[in-house]
Amino acid sequence: MKKLLFFLLSIPFLWSCSPKQYSPILLPETEYRDLDTLTVTAPKPGGLEDSTIETEVANELPAYNPSHKRDNDLLHTKLDLRFDWEKEQVMGKATLTLKPYFYPTDKVVLDAKGFDFHKITLEGSNQELKHNYDGQQVTIYLDKTYNRNQEYKLFIDYTATPSAGGGSAAITSDKGLFFINPRGDEGDKPQQIWSQGETENNSRWFPTIDKPNERCTEEMILTVEDRFKTLSNGVLVSSKKNSDGTRTDYWKMDMPHAPYLFMVAIGEYAVVHDKWRGKDVDYYVEPKFEKYARNIFPNTPELLSFYSDILGVDYPWQKFSQVVVRDYVSGAMENTTAVIFGEFMQGTDRELIDNLQNDKIVAHEMFHHWFGDYVTCESWANLTLNEGFANYSEYLWLEHKYGRDEADFHRLQEMQGYLQAAQGGIHPLINFGYDNREDMFDAHSYNKGGLVLHMLRNYVGDEAFFAGLKKYLTDNALSDVEGHELRLAFEDVTGEDLNWFFNQWFYSEGQPDLKVDYDYDPDAKTVIVTVEQRQDAKKMPAIFQLPVAIDVYENGEMTRHNVTINERKETFTFPSPTDPDLIVFDGDGVLLATVQDEKSLDEYLYQYEHATNFLHRVKALGEIADSQDPRAEEVMKNALNDKFWLLRLIAVEGAKTGEAGIMGKLATIAEKDPHSSVRETALAKLGETGDKQYAPVATKAIESDPAIKVVSAGLNALLQLDEAAAMAAAKKLESEDDQGIVMALATLYADKGDPSKLPYFEKNFDKVGGFSQYSFIEAYATLAAQGDANAMLAAAGKMKKVAMSEANFFWMRYMATKSINDLHAALSEKTSTEADETKKESLMAKDAQLVSILQEIKAWETDDRIKNMYKNFPDPPARP
Repeated sequence: MKKLLFFLLSIPFLWSCSPKQYSPILLPETEYRDLDTLTVTAPKPGGLEDSTIETEVANELPAYNPSHKRDNDLLHTKLDLRFDWEKEQVMGKATLTLKPYFYPTDKVVLDAKGFDFHKITLEGSNQELKHNYDGQQVTIYLDKTYNRNQEYKLFIDYTATPSAGGGSAAITSDKGLFFINPRGDEGDKPQQIWSQGETENNSRWFPTIDKPNERCTEEMILTVEDRFKTLSNGVLVSSKKNSDGTRTDYWKMDMPHAPYLFMVAIGEYAVVHDKWRGKDVDYYVEPKFEKYARNIFPNTPELLSFYSDILGVDYPWQKFSQVVVRDYVSGAMENTTAVIFGEFMQGTDRELIDNLQNDKIVAHEMFHHWFGDYVTCESWANLTLNEGFANYSEYLWLEHKYGRDEADFHRLQEMQGYLQAAQGGIHPLINFGYDNREDMFDAHSYNKGGLVLHMLRNYVGDEAFFAGLKKYLTDNALSDVEGHELRLAFEDVTGEDLNWFFNQWFYSEGQPDLKVDYDYDPDAKTVIVTVEQRQDAKKMPAIFQLPVAIDVYENGEMTRHNVTINERKETFTFPSPTDPDLIVFDGDGVLLATVQDEKSLDEYLYQYEHATNFLHRVKALGEIADSQDPRAEEVMKNALNDKFWLLRLIAVEGAKTGEAGIMGKLATIAEKDPHSSVRETALAKLGETGDKQYAPVATKAIESDPAIKVVSAGLNALLQLDEAAAMAAAKKLESEDDQGIVMALATLYADKGDPSKLPYFEKNFDKVGGFSQYSFIEAYATLAAQGDANAMLAAAGKMKKVAMSEANFFWMRYMATKSINDLHAALSEKTSTEADETKKESLMAKDAQLVSILQEIKAWETDDRIKNMYKNFPDPPARP
C-alpha cells in the first residue's frame, strides 16, 4: 500500500525552522493509552516504618495484538461473481477448500461482513450446514470432526452489500468493494467496480479468513457486460461471450497469497501490453490516456529486471498488471499481479515530465511483490516488514536510475516526514500495542522502516545486505513472517549477532537527538569530536548504539574515521597535523537522528564545495543563502550551475534579482535548464521583478516549453509582467483539454478575479479529477464569490453533487462543502452592505438557498469525521 503522504516541501523548510537542526514538515498523529496504575510502597533504607518509596506499577498487562490464531487452514478459494450495479451488490458463489491447521475441529469461522446467506453446504451436498451469523463473522458447524490430514470443501451462495464502517488516514474507507457511477448518472465519469482489501475488508465481498497470516490459491470467475474489461489476480484462462450480452472471464492464481491481496477491477479500459522475460506486463488506463500508458507507469520492465537482479530472486508471479481507478480510497495497492492506482497517476507526457512521483509509486508497489506478497507480515504489528521495504525500494530505484543525489533527497523528505510525525507521538517500529490496526499505516511503518533499512545496509555493506535479503526471501517464500526472521537471515549471512540493532530500531521507540561539538588541540595535534545524546530517556532508549563515519578535511583531502557511539556523552580524538578545514559528522548521511552542530561561514562554504553527500551540501547551501558575505554570494552564483537540480533551484530561489548579471542568467535558466522545476522557479523569480523586458521569456515558455508546469509558471509570470499579454495567451489556451492547462488557467482566472471567466469553470468542472479537483473547486469558489448571486448558486449546485457523492474521498466532500460555505459567507457580506432594500431581500433569499444546500449536505452525510468538521456550517449562522 502506498499511502499518499505528499510532503509539502518548500525549499526554505530545509533550514528555516532552526539554523542548526534538520527541519521536519509533516505531522500525522499517534495516540497512546495510559494504563491504570497501583502504588507499591516499601520501607526506606534505615527501617523508618512511616517513610515509603512510591513506585507506580501498571495494574494490567500492556496492550498486545497477537498474530491471528489459525484453527483452520484455507487452501483454495473459488469465486463465481455477478454484480447488481443498481443495488451495488455482489451475487456470489464461493467454494472454499480448508483443513484443520493442527488440532481436530468440527467448525470453521469465516469473516463475512454484511452478507445474506442463501445456502451453506459441503460441496456436492444439498444438506444445509448449521451456522451462526453476527453480521461480521459466520460460524459454520461441519458434518463431523476433521483432523489436519483431512480436507473439506464448503459451498456458499450469498449476496454481499459492501458498506463502509470507517476508514483511516491511509485508507479512507473500509468498504472493500466500490461501485463507481453505478447508475451511470454522474456525467462523463466512467462506470467501474474495484476492490480494496487491506487491511481486512475483502471479507465485505467474499467469505474468507481475512487475516494476513492466511494464504491460499484462487480462481475468480467474473460475469460482466461485454463492454467492460476485467482484471484479477493471476492469468486470464478464458473469456466467453454469453447470449445475454454479458461475458464471463475466468482468472486463475495458482500460487498462494493472502486474502487481503485478492482483487477485481472492472471498467472500460484501454489495455497496453508489454513483456518481461516471457511474462505479460499490462497497463490498464482510461482510453484517452492510452498513448501515455508507458509513461504513466514508467520503466516497468526495467524495474522488474532491476529488483530481480539485486535481490537474486526473479519476480515470482505469473504476470504484472497495473490499473488506474476512479475515486480510489488510497494511493495504490499491491494486489498480487494486479496493482491498483488512484487516478492521480494519469497524465499526458507533458504533465509527467520530471514527475518522479509515478516512478516511486510504481517501484513501491512492485517491490511489495517480494516484500508483502511473496513474504507477508504475519500480523499488522509487523506491517513494516511490508511497508518499510516498499518504502526503501523507492530509494534503491532512484539511486540506480537517477543517481545518489536524487535518492538522498528522497531520503531527506522521508526523514523529515517521520521526525515531524514523531513530534505527535512515538511507538516501536514493530508495534504490538496499537489501538487499531489501521493506525499502523503511519510514518513509522513507512518512513522509519525505510530509513532503518538504509542504516542496516550501510552497516553491513551492500554485498551482505542484498545477500541477507535473498536469504530472507528464499527461506520464507510464500509464507508469513515476523521481525526476528529478518534478523536471523542477516545474522546467518554476516555471522554477527544483530540483536542490538533490531532491539533499538525495530523493538524500541524513538531516535537519537545528537549535539556534536568540534575542537582542535594544536599541542596534541588532534581533532576532538564530542557527541552527546540528548533524547528523552523516559520515552526512548537513553543510549543508541550508532556506528557512524566522521570525515576530516585537510588541504582538499578527506580522511574518514569510522567510530561507534555507545555512551550518552562520548569524545573521539583523531590525529591531525593542522587545524582541519572541515569536520563532517555522519559522512554518509545515513543516521536517523536530529543533529545539532555549530559551524562557521568558512566551514559551510567549504562544506558546500567539498562534501560528498547531498545532505551536507544542501545543509551548507541553506546556511549561506542569506549571508551578505561576498564569498557566500559568489558560491550562490556558482550554485546556479550545480550538477543537481535541487541545489540549482535553491540557488535560483535565493538569487538577488537586483544584482548585475543575475537577471540574464535567470532568463537563460528559465529557458534552458534541463529540469522543469528549475525553469518553473526561474520564471517565478522573473515575474517577481515586474520588469516588462522579461515578458518575452515568459511568452516563450507558454508557447514552447514541453512541461505543463512551466507553461503555468510562464502564465503567472506574464500576468505580473504584462497583464494584457497574459490574458491573451490564456484565451488561446482555453480550447486545450489537458488537465494541467485547465488548472493553470483556473488558477490564473481566480487570481485575476474576473467573473466573466466563470463559464470556463462550468465547462471544465467535470473534466478535472484526482487531486487537481481540490484546487479547481477552490479556484471556482474564489471566482464565483466575485460574481453575482446567481453565479454563486450555479457554482454551489455543481459543488453539491461532489459533496453528496459517497464515492468521493471524504476530504473532497469537505472541500466542496467548505467552498459552498465560503460562497454563503461572501453573499452574506454582500447582503449586509446592500443599501437597496429590494435588492437586499433578493440577496437574502438567494443566500437562504445556499444555507439550505449546506443543511441538506449536513443531513445527508454519515461520516463522523466530516460531520464533526461541518458543525460550524453555515458560518456565519443563517439569518432568522
